[in-house]
Amino acid sequence: MSRVGKNPISIPKGVEIQVNSNSINVKGSKGQLSHTLSEGISVEINEGVINVNRSNDNKSQKALHGLNRALINNMIKGVSDGYKIKQEVVGVGYKASNQGNLLELHLGFSHNIFFDIPVEIKVTTETVKGKNPVIILEGCDKQLLGQVAAKIRSLRKPEPYKGKGIKFENEKLRKKAGKSAAKK
Repeated sequence: MSRVGKNPISIPKGVEIQVNSNSINVKGSKGQLSHTLSEGISVEINEGVINVNRSNDNKSQKALHGLNRALINNMIKGVSDGYKIKQEVVGVGYKASNQGNLLELHLGFSHNIFFDIPVEIKVTTETVKGKNPVIILEGCDKQLLGQVAAKIRSLRKPEPYKGKGIKFENEKLRKKAGKSAAKK
């Protein structure tokens, strides 16, 4: 059996789960998510615990077993606790601000960038004097949240010499040495 797939998932209080023939719906305080199960994968709910089962021991079924279990676990964690990603905007004159779900970025280009955040994600920005501006993304869908954060980062990736650009909060950047004087 898959090491990930065989682990049971405990259901926290306040989370409702509805299983149809090939889909699962999860509803909690932070939102509602649904997932279509892969072919040959089934779900059982017993006394506040979810078990994910597979129909046979093919290599592809083993992989899908662990994948579906991880996706269901992420959905349950998302609707109960939620996910949060912080990004720093590093650079002189670089700014970030938002009005609702419209993110405005000043990243050293000749124009400002307006990035429309999906409705499922809540965005806030913090600007403190003496510190880099911070973009905070919150939501219940881990996949969508990561995709939006990666798209924002791709607008100005951190460059390797000074580290200017948009980076994740705890990301370690490997800086390159600049040009050195020529030897005689």
